[in-house]
Amino acid sequence: MNLYQAMIEQTADAFILSDLEGCIQLWNHGAELVFGFSAKDVIGQSLDIIIPEHLRQAHWIGFHKAVAAGRMSLGDQVMTTRFLHKDGSKGYVDMRFSLIKDDTDQLMGVLATARDSTARYLAERTLRARLAELAPANESKPASAATNK
Repeated sequence: MNLYQAMIEQTADAFILSDLEGCIQLWNHGAELVFGFSAKDVIGQSLDIIIPEHLRQAHWIGFHKAVAAGRMSLGDQVMTTRFLHKDGSKGYVDMRFSLIKDDTDQLMGVLATARDSTARYLAERTLRARLAELAPANESKPASAATNK
């Protein structure tokens, strides 16, 4: 195993490389931890295996648009989206996408790096709900009462 292979395999972040048709070509240990599937389960399979059904159409529109344009519309932006775990549950991941090109600038594949953000997303959602509950009570207080300590 060379240095690059070791780095990809030993990181906790998921690395998923697909070909230009969306079939999985590389699946590291981090992807196993996040999605629950082994590399043996997914190599050669469609990315649909980890995309919830209601998001597939939007995913494929964006995927094919990026491949045709030779660039990602999101740029280097991180995107939070839903994922489908091997056990059937759904979670949230922070994902970043990159188009992989060879030495002659020919497109070879699409790389997704992902990190499970389910716990953070659910905690933030709970906090937002609690803040929304408290907002009416805070709005009814006089301004001086809200600022006094």
